[in-house]
Amino acid sequence: MKLQIYWQRWHNLDYEPIRKSHYLSGRSSRVDSGMTWRSSLSKDRRSKIVILGGGFAGSNVLREVQKRLGDKADITLISQDNFFLFTPILPEISSGMVHPSDISTPIRTFCKTANFCHAKILSIDLDSRKVTTVRIFDQKETTFDYDYLVLAMGSKDNFFGNVNLEEFSFTIKTLEDAIAIRNHIISVLECADQEKDSVLQEQLLRFVVVGGGFAGIEIATEINHFIRDSVKDFYKNIDSSKIRVIVVSARNGILPELGDELGSFAIDYVRKSGMEVLTNTKAVDAGEDHVLLSDNTIIPCATLIWAGGVIVEPLIASLRCEHGPSGRVVVDNHMRLKDYPNIYALGDCAHLVDCRAGTVYPTTAQIAIRQAKVLAKNIAAELLGREDMVDEFDYKNKGVMATIGKRMGVALINGRKVQGLTAWLLWRLFYWSNLPTNEKKIKVAFDWLLHSIFRADIMTVGFIKKKTLTRLETPIYSVLERSKEEVSENLTYL
Repeated sequence: MKLQIYWQRWHNLDYEPIRKSHYLSGRSSRVDSGMTWRSSLSKDRRSKIVILGGGFAGSNVLREVQKRLGDKADITLISQDNFFLFTPILPEISSGMVHPSDISTPIRTFCKTANFCHAKILSIDLDSRKVTTVRIFDQKETTFDYDYLVLAMGSKDNFFGNVNLEEFSFTIKTLEDAIAIRNHIISVLECADQEKDSVLQEQLLRFVVVGGGFAGIEIATEINHFIRDSVKDFYKNIDSSKIRVIVVSARNGILPELGDELGSFAIDYVRKSGMEVLTNTKAVDAGEDHVLLSDNTIIPCATLIWAGGVIVEPLIASLRCEHGPSGRVVVDNHMRLKDYPNIYALGDCAHLVDCRAGTVYPTTAQIAIRQAKVLAKNIAAELLGREDMVDEFDYKNKGVMATIGKRMGVALINGRKVQGLTAWLLWRLFYWSNLPTNEKKIKVAFDWLLHSIFRADIMTVGFIKKKTLTRLETPIYSVLERSKEEVSENLTYL
């Protein structure tokens, strides 16, 4: 009964229509210029709407705009991936629990009346209203004109300018990332099973994940169980007590968005499951076979996964318009750019202030989905001449959830703390229900069912990242700008 109540409360808290705002009342001159711009559009042609990006923000804008406008507008979505990736389930690709195609939906599936362009975006000219792209297959450049532009290009990993961390770590943002991590882990286990040198074997069996947020904890806990289950079932020459999965968190704990109580519960459970968590610590450098921490500790390892934060796409940060501190473009409550009323931004691209809390909305999938609904409604209202129907985005976040292990999760829903099996079930039910098609829902449900019955699959497919290991019997001086004596005194090994 409790589970049903929790689920109903969470699931029914989808975005509701928000308060209307009279588009023309009390507006600044930029709205007047927007009205002038709209009146200049020819009534003899369909307005061109160009959407940049095919993630949660872009794909949901596409679907919502088509629902409202049908063939009344010429809609084009441009993305360098021809599929929509359901990223909340991405860590389960790394463990083999879910098949890659089951959380990937071709964007053309959503294109009922719209067009899709498989291309990389090269430039955006806000003043001349042009987007230049290069086609993925043959690198041919194409220019698109637009009447309305939607910026929904997502984000990229932030390595804080550290080229070594970028070069020597895996990331967990794309389908290719998850597959690469899985292939690499299986290859490491195969190598460790054959390795006779105990020092090198221990080094192979160290897995370091940088980042104590949702992405870092979910990938760390997922691979922890996958590694231990695989060793138990298949690798008889590996002592499971030598497996070390280490999370490096720059904060004084993990999952700070959930608060101190749930964060403490999460870190206790993670440690009980055999993982190590290093708090108030940063990764400051890395090599092919080691990670250097901010306390001068070197961790010899064969696997480094980076989940230490994201930044806005450089193309968005370079646009000649007003930006927030993180590089995202500043938008009003209608999600339009200042001085460019025909350009909208949402998700990872938008610096949008929550009027209730006075803070910037976080870049989560939940919020991007709800922003897409408002944005699509506003574009349709403007295009159809119904400015009185334009809405402001005003959304109160209903909660956050995370999985932290097998049948174990934590959730904060409307201020109510949930943990354990109930939170894990809520996580699964919520994200399963938000898969974009019934086909994907059926496939993922079967993946979960089969994984609960059968052993993990340890087959590798595709490219395997090569690693060269040393015994690290002496410190690696090249990673520190210090004298030999100072390094020898302060450097420690984990």
